Amino acid sequence: MDSKVSQFVTDASEAESMAKSLSLPSVNHLLPHLVDSAQSLARPSISNFHVGAVGLGSDGRVFFGVNLEFPGLPLHHSVHAEQFLLTNLAVHRCPRLLSFAVSAAPCGHCRQFLQELRLSSSVEIHITADSGDRKDAIFKPLSEILPNPFGPHDLLGQETPLLLESHHNRLDLSTLNDASNTRNLCNGNSNVEKLSNGNCEKHDFDEALLRKSALEAANSAHAPYSGCPSGVALMDCEGKVHRGSYIESAAYNPSLGPVQAALVAYVAEGGGGYERIVAAVLVEKEVAKVKQEDTARMILKAISPKCELKVFYCHSAKN
Repeated sequence: MDSKVSQFVTDASEAESMAKSLSLPSVNHLLPHLVDSAQSLARPSISNFHVGAVGLGSDGRVFFGVNLEFPGLPLHHSVHAEQFLLTNLAVHRCPRLLSFAVSAAPCGHCRQFLQELRLSSSVEIHITADSGDRKDAIFKPLSEILPNPFGPHDLLGQETPLLLESHHNRLDLSTLNDASNTRNLCNGNSNVEKLSNGNCEKHDFDEALLRKSALEAANSAHAPYSGCPSGVALMDCEGKVHRGSYIESAAYNPSLGPVQAALVAYVAEGGGGYERIVAAVLVEKEVAKVKQEDTARMILKAISPKCELKVFYCHSAKN
């Protein structure tokens, strides 16, 4: 996807141009000026409390994050703006978050989620609700709003890749033709040959493409605490594929499921209403301490009842 046409990602050159047009000394100072725009893209259909976060990546691109809420689902399935922001960086393969501005002070949930970044304490933050003049915005290190943090350094070795760093979980699918390896979760129709529910506008649905994308997402998942990586690929009624990787937190509860991560990609890549999601594939281990299957079924049934979800089981690839 061309980031120039995305509402959620801005090219480095375009960000530099925007900062200069506002007579700002750096792109970092541009971030607070974009928070209102980010807030307008939020989907808080339960609370109606719009949160926007705008971050600067190490490659110079600017990323948006917004909160997503899903009526009919428990509140803990919501996506916080800071979670969206980091997932957006991951989707677009940006290796590091340098700084971000956010419309309201991050909750404890998000302060903890941010700990999955390497050198998280040095990430700079500006809270627009606490300041008046955004032109002279002051950023402070994340360590000031979460002293004495608990995080990956308490549980993992230094060599373990953290969020936004390259992962390869060495997963493989070797029994793709085995019917027992797949389950149709949403409509109970085990005879469906193509992933289609009647809402297709342009394309037949390619199950192999979804399966490949979901496996790639599982291989990129950040699951160092449970050892149970998983990935989801969604297809909309235009045939576009959006994938998301499971992201764990050292504190467990702030972890972001693969369906929510895929929904972040769907929204960030220009997706409309969730009912336009018509097919999905989940890849996870068959025997695992952490399973996503039932949760995936529940979320997709609530937001897009006609979506068909298939599950494929993976295993660790041989050396």
